[in-house]
Amino acid sequence: MKSAVIVFPASNCDRDAAVALEQMTGRKPHMVWHQECDLPDVDLVVLPGGFSYGDYLRSGAMAGQSAVMRAVKAHAKKGGAVLGICNGFQVLTESHLLPGALMRNAGLKFVCRPVTMAVEETQNVFTRKYLHGQQVTFPVAHGDGNYFADEETLNRLEGEGRVVFRYAPGQNPNGSSRDIAGILSEKRNVLGLMPHPERVVDPLLGGTDGRGLFESLIETLS
Repeated sequence: MKSAVIVFPASNCDRDAAVALEQMTGRKPHMVWHQECDLPDVDLVVLPGGFSYGDYLRSGAMAGQSAVMRAVKAHAKKGGAVLGICNGFQVLTESHLLPGALMRNAGLKFVCRPVTMAVEETQNVFTRKYLHGQQVTFPVAHGDGNYFADEETLNRLEGEGRVVFRYAPGQNPNGSSRDIAGILSEKRNVLGLMPHPERVVDPLLGGTDGRGLFESLIETLS
């Protein structure tokens, strides 16, 4: 599987994503600066976590206007896989590759801790190696992770099986609507989630629950 990680100003999880991808695939991903207008020939594009542009205006708002996002949209339009993690999820909503918005955490505080989620949907390229209903624990680290969408959009996401991860009861760290932690695009090839799977692929870092996501991508895209 060939991959690329987009690097925005103030990204701070781009290297985490690159290390996880190299560890899982055996090959280094392309690191693509946000001002590039083209992407290399890859199967997967990762929008990493961090604080792109210092979260100026809104988290992900300025990154969503970066030159490289035109290429990311074209990649998604032709069916290529796109994974947005934390700030990457925010960029995906700001660029309208995913519906809804990520708002300030309900408690108005930055949250950094492991959270448990249920895998709600496995019929996609990102989670096919998990079991439906399986509980996994990923870390979160965000101040603007409160997923919001209107009732019509939320009902459509639920009805179309596009809610992929949902915080377990009592685990919602940010007040997200319906405990939603991650969603798919209509074509099911774009995934945005707030928790960090790339930080739980190596047991030395305290867990391996994130490996299933990368194993799913490798099995499907290689």
